[in-house]
Amino acid sequence: MKLTRRRFIQSTALSAASICWGCSTVKKTDRPGPVKIIDTHVHFYDPSRPQGVPWPPKKDPLLYRTVLPADYRALPVPQPVDGVVVVEASEWVEDNQWILDLAAKDPLIVGLVGNLPIGTEEFTGHLKRFAVNPLFRGIRTRAGSFETRLSSSAFVRDLRAVADLGLCFDIHSPPAWVAQASLLARTIPNLRLIVNHVANVTITGGSPPTEWKNLMQTLAEHPQIFMKVSGLVEGSKCSNGDAPVNMEFYQPVLETLWNIFGVDRLIYGSNWPVSARFAHLATVQQIAMNFFATKGQDALDKVFYQNAQIAYQLKQA
Repeated sequence: MKLTRRRFIQSTALSAASICWGCSTVKKTDRPGPVKIIDTHVHFYDPSRPQGVPWPPKKDPLLYRTVLPADYRALPVPQPVDGVVVVEASEWVEDNQWILDLAAKDPLIVGLVGNLPIGTEEFTGHLKRFAVNPLFRGIRTRAGSFETRLSSSAFVRDLRAVADLGLCFDIHSPPAWVAQASLLARTIPNLRLIVNHVANVTITGGSPPTEWKNLMQTLAEHPQIFMKVSGLVEGSKCSNGDAPVNMEFYQPVLETLWNIFGVDRLIYGSNWPVSARFAHLATVQQIAMNFFATKGQDALDKVFYQNAQIAYQLKQA
C-alpha cells in the first residue's frame, strides 16, 4: 500500500519505538552481517535550544524536530549500530562544540565532521581549538562553497592545514561540485577526501549516467578519495516515503561503485534523518547489507566498519 506524503510524515514523526521492523517489506538475506557497523553520516540537532538551529527550516514538518542519539538508537534496524559519525548540519562555529559536548555524554558518537569558515582569518584558530579533541575528525563544505574557491590561496592553505593534522575533508555533492575533488586531490595529495551521497546521482533502477560513471573513474584515480555509500534512497527522488526497498533497484549504481572503487574505499552512511523522507532507517541499512553480502564477509566488514576507521582515522570506534 502506498503512503501519501501526509501519512508518511505523520508515521515517521511517531515515536520510533512504535515502528515495527517486521512491517517493512525490505528483503533480508540469510547471510551474516558485518562484524560491526559505523554509520558515517548522521545529523543531530535540537530546535528547542534557546538559540534554535540554522537548519532544518521550521517549515519542514519531518526534519524540524529534536534529533538526538536516543532518537537514533530507538529506531529498529536489522543490526545494531556500534557508532556514528555526525556530519555538520550547521554553519555556526559553536555548534561544533555543541556536538562535541553531546559526544562526551554519549559513546554512540565516535566522530564529528564539523563546519568551519574555510579561507577566513578565523579558520586557523578554530581548527586548532577543535582539533585537540580526538572526536573532531575533519570538516565538510556544502553547496556553493567549494567549486569557485579552489582558486583562493587562503582556501587551499586552510585545507593544507586540515591535511597536516591528519583530518579529512567531506565533499557534499552534486556531481558538478564533486568534479572539483580531482583537482583538489592533485593540489593537496595528503588530504583524505570523502565524497558524500554517491555524488548525488539520480537512481532509476537502470544503468547510471555515463557522465557520472566517468566522474567516478576520475575520482578513483586518486587513492586518498573515498566514496560514501549514502544517499541511495534519496537518489530515487521518491520523497514521499516510497523509495524502492529492493536492493536490485540500486544495484547498477552499487555495482559501478564496487567495480571502480573496490572493497577498500567504500564506506556506509545512512544520512539519517534526511533519509527518513524517503525510507525507514532499517530499509537504508538493509539495502546496503544485501548488496555487500553478495561480495563476501570481508566486503561487509570493510564497508560497514573498517574503511570508516581508515577514512576518518577514528580514535574511539
